[in-house]
Amino acid sequence: HQLLGCTGLLVYGDAWWTTSKLGWTRDTTETMEPDELYTLRAQYWLGHYSMALDEGRQAARRPMAAHLKAEREELVLRAALGLKQYDRVMSEGSSSSNPALRALALHATYLSSAPEARPGVVDNLKALMASPDAASNTSLQLVACHVYLAADMLREALQCVHHGLTMEHLAMCVQIYIRIDRLDLAKQTLDLLKQADEDSILAQLTSAYVGIAGGRSGAEDAVHLLGGLSEQYGPSLMLLNVVASANIVGARYDAAESNLREAVDEFGGAEDADTLVNLVVVMQHLGRKRGDMEKYLSVLKNRCSDHPYVRGLIQVEGALEREGGKYATASA
Repeated sequence: HQLLGCTGLLVYGDAWWTTSKLGWTRDTTETMEPDELYTLRAQYWLGHYSMALDEGRQAARRPMAAHLKAEREELVLRAALGLKQYDRVMSEGSSSSNPALRALALHATYLSSAPEARPGVVDNLKALMASPDAASNTSLQLVACHVYLAADMLREALQCVHHGLTMEHLAMCVQIYIRIDRLDLAKQTLDLLKQADEDSILAQLTSAYVGIAGGRSGAEDAVHLLGGLSEQYGPSLMLLNVVASANIVGARYDAAESNLREAVDEFGGAEDADTLVNLVVVMQHLGRKRGDMEKYLSVLKNRCSDHPYVRGLIQVEGALEREGGKYATASA
């Protein structure tokens, strides 16, 4: 794959890493300064979106270089997107001169639009990606990757980040490889991410994803990694769902249910599609009655009809109903 033999620069905060077939090496030609956006990035990556917005407001009061200011603005709008503040993201992003912020506005438009309107949003994103500056704008490429993933356009999503120019690009490559069942490429890309900064939050999160995808033995390591992050930075809706997924893969269904109950009780998971889907899965494994799951299925169908699980469920239920109708007609 092109990523594995590339040479270039990897950007992470104020640090620059050069790549080669021998690995990643830190550029020491310049004096490294403290990473002023470390906390903001950490909070965003771990799903602490409200805390990220607070940190972004505090960071705005501090003087910083232009490229850090631009990154701060991007992270703040990404956190707002995580909180489903679509109107804010569209308002602030659409009028910006920064292409990455305009792409974020398109992402918010996509997520808040009816299914029939979404292809038009994707066309607008493609037009933005066709601009001369797109090839060198790693933030724009990352946002475009997220939009394409939301649209189930995995090939286009991978094309945006496959060069692995930033740590977030590498992390997204890993997630895409997992989705297309290429765990071998996911592990190879994770190795590159670890060579850049093995102790980084992104490397730890991505290691957990690969562990979960690898089955029961890897899921145990994932629970350990995620537990350490939760202890250090606090739990979040996203972290609790990932831990629950690891526990499900590891057949620790009671532990997974505990994670998800905490997500519902403490972090608004009662209206979160992934939390509800994971609850349904856990309850099935625990042998709970259909009636116990029905309230979650009802919320999913009414409020999250565009979620892949719900679309698949409705399709299967419709097929069963049609087949049942055939037998009923034949026996009449």
